[in-house]
Amino acid sequence: MSHLMERLHVNVPIIQAPMAGTSSPQLAAAVCAAGALGSIALGAGDAEAGRIAIRETRMATTRLFNVNLFCHEPAVRDEARERAWLDALSPSFQAFDATPPDSLREIYRSFVNDDAMADMLAEERPAIVSFHFGLPPAARIARLKADGAVLFASVTNLEEARAAAAAGVDALVAQGIEAGGHRGVFDPQARDERLSTFTLVSLLVKELDLPVIAAGGIMNGAGIAACLDLGAIAVQLGTAFIACPESLADQAHRAALLGPGSAHTVLTDAISGRPARCIANDFTALGQELARNGHRPAGYPMAYDAGKALNAAARAAGNMRYGAQWAGQGAPLARALPAAELVDVLMRECEAARAARNPDKG
Repeated sequence: MSHLMERLHVNVPIIQAPMAGTSSPQLAAAVCAAGALGSIALGAGDAEAGRIAIRETRMATTRLFNVNLFCHEPAVRDEARERAWLDALSPSFQAFDATPPDSLREIYRSFVNDDAMADMLAEERPAIVSFHFGLPPAARIARLKADGAVLFASVTNLEEARAAAAAGVDALVAQGIEAGGHRGVFDPQARDERLSTFTLVSLLVKELDLPVIAAGGIMNGAGIAACLDLGAIAVQLGTAFIACPESLADQAHRAALLGPGSAHTVLTDAISGRPARCIANDFTALGQELARNGHRPAGYPMAYDAGKALNAAARAAGNMRYGAQWAGQGAPLARALPAAELVDVLMRECEAARAARNPDKG
C-alpha cells in the first residue's frame, strides 16, 4: 500500500469514481466501509447542494471520502450557436409532441469562478478534493492545501499531468480513453491523443514523481492487478459501481448497462457539448446524424440543458433511449452487487490474479 493511501486510511487500492448524477452519499459510504475510497460529485450542483452532500456523507461514514469539482473553462455564450443547435434538435422534440426550450442555461458552474463553492469548502474542509476538466486557479489550490486537503486531478495526457504536478496536486488520476462519462481533457478543442489507460499510466509513472491512479475500462480484479503492476498506486472505477443498489442510476440506465447494448459505447459531444462515452442509444445516433449534416452542438454545459430537455420529452413519450447513459468500454462486465460486496469480490479477484502471475510468492 502506498504512503498516500495509508495517509488517507484507505486499506484497499480502489477509488469509486465521483459520477455526477450517479454517485450518492450512500454509495460513497458503502465503498468506504469496505476499506476503499468513496467519492461524491459536486460539479452538477451549487454550493448549498454541495454542503448538503458532504454532510450527508459524513453522517453515513466516519472515514475519509473524495469530493469532486468541475474545473472547465467558464462558459462562453454564443446565442447564434445555441439557437442553431436548438433548431437542429427541434424535429426530435416535435417527434415527441414537445417543443425545445426558448433558450439555454449554463446549468453547471465551474469551480474556477465559483466563489460560493470555494467558501463552502473552506467551511466544510473535506479531506480529499479532486478536479475534473482542468485545474482551478493557484489561489484556490493554495486555499484547499492550507486547509489540509489532499488534491487529485484527472489528466488524459502527459502535458496535462505536468501542469497538474506544477500546480501542486498530490496525485494524478490517469483517465484512459476507455473511461465512461466525460473525458477529463483540459481543452476540448485541442487534439486528443486518446491514450489508453495502460499507456497513460505507464507514461506518467515513468515521467513524473507523483502517485498515479489508473482510470478507464477497469472492471475486474485482473484489470486492477495489471494497473498496479504498471505502477499505479490505486485504480478508480466508475462504470463498475453504476449497477450497485446504492447508486443513483435510474432503471433505464441500469437496464442499458446490464443489457446486450452495453457492448457498444461511443464518444459523443451531442448530449452535453463535451466529449463523453455513452452506451449507444437514440441520442448518440441523433448526434452522429446531426454531425454528418454539419450541425455543431452548443457549448458546454448549455448543450446539456438541451440534452436534458430532449431526454425528458422522450421519457414522457415512453422512450428511454435519450438519456445520458454514461459507461466505459468495459460495460458488459458490470455486476449488480452491493458496493461493499463488489469491493470484496474485486480484491479477491485481484489477489488471485497476482498470485497466478507470481506462484512462488503465493
